[in-house]
Amino acid sequence: MVLSRPHGGKLVNRIVEDAERELLLEQARNLPAVPLNARQLSDVEQISVGAFSPLEGFMNQRDYQNVLRNQRLSSGLPWTIPVTLAITGEQARALRSVTRVALTGDDAQVYALLDVEEIFPYDREAEARQVLLTTEDKHPGVQYLKAAGDHCLAGPIQLVRRPDSGEFANYLLDPKETRFLFEHRGWRTVVAFQTRNPVHRAHEYILKCALETVDGLLLHPLVGATRDEDVPASVRMRCYLALIQAAYPTSRTVLSVYPAAMRYAGPREAIFHAIARKNYGCTHFIVGRDHAGVGNYYGTYDAQRKFLEFEPGELGITPVCFDHTFYCRRCDEMASEKTCRHAPEDRLLLSGTKVREMLRAGKDLPREFTRPEVAEILREAYQDQARVS
Repeated sequence: MVLSRPHGGKLVNRIVEDAERELLLEQARNLPAVPLNARQLSDVEQISVGAFSPLEGFMNQRDYQNVLRNQRLSSGLPWTIPVTLAITGEQARALRSVTRVALTGDDAQVYALLDVEEIFPYDREAEARQVLLTTEDKHPGVQYLKAAGDHCLAGPIQLVRRPDSGEFANYLLDPKETRFLFEHRGWRTVVAFQTRNPVHRAHEYILKCALETVDGLLLHPLVGATRDEDVPASVRMRCYLALIQAAYPTSRTVLSVYPAAMRYAGPREAIFHAIARKNYGCTHFIVGRDHAGVGNYYGTYDAQRKFLEFEPGELGITPVCFDHTFYCRRCDEMASEKTCRHAPEDRLLLSGTKVREMLRAGKDLPREFTRPEVAEILREAYQDQARVS
């Protein structure tokens, strides 16, 4: 049985173990330290386990410019999101003659070593324009770029310590592990679903539709850095577990966390998420409404149309696209524009703002919007939050 090949043909592994690890940790004591923020640390881990294959470290200037301008690495391989290590001008000057640095977390622990191949300046506004399609300060991706340094440190990395997965440790599977699991189960086709939100009936509907056409489902919620206003990952995980227990056959479903950070880059990030899931062994990827979007910066189906910019087979993973889904009172079931003939007033549509208002007020969400088990988890979480604040 053959799963999809990793992007670029080889699953990268930059994890160092045993005696070599101890040697590198000893070396790190005498190396300049470069502190990482949460997003950079998650990128280090994702590079090291192969989720960002074929990257073996942080991008050099040639790859970076190609990604911005052509949505490809310098090799020509499709790639849509810069994966760079931003540093300040002061750091760049201090590291000019350095060949190796230690990458540290906010706990001062060394997580990886980086062999310095290049330090280059970059235009944060140009990146925002080309990748995020906006330079407005309200966009969380723009906010991140403006707070980051104006130089990039490039080179291959070696991971010597995994970040603490905390409460998600039992649900963390690396690409080599998901691939082994899929093969063990005999799955030839696997569809992945990326989410940073609590699941509701619309999600449940599209997951079941997709699962009808493939051997297995990878429910792969993102638990890396997100906006403060997003529902906490720990709450979302409880919702995912409740949904799986209530609705899906365990023999055809795998739940694993995706410890990457959100870029909120809309269409470009949809491609990036698909490539990562290809590295995890998936053959199909669900692309819903406003994938990886935020606010009103991207059109409802721009992410789906983005896949059409690449030649068939070039990405190596098949997008599974869905229209906006809803509960129709006249149909008495979940539906979409493709399957429902009834008027908008017959549809149950709740905005995120309305849902949050109901939860903070301790109100029950309609059964047609989400399962009671999920609604109860969300209601309790919001009421706990209200009591603390």
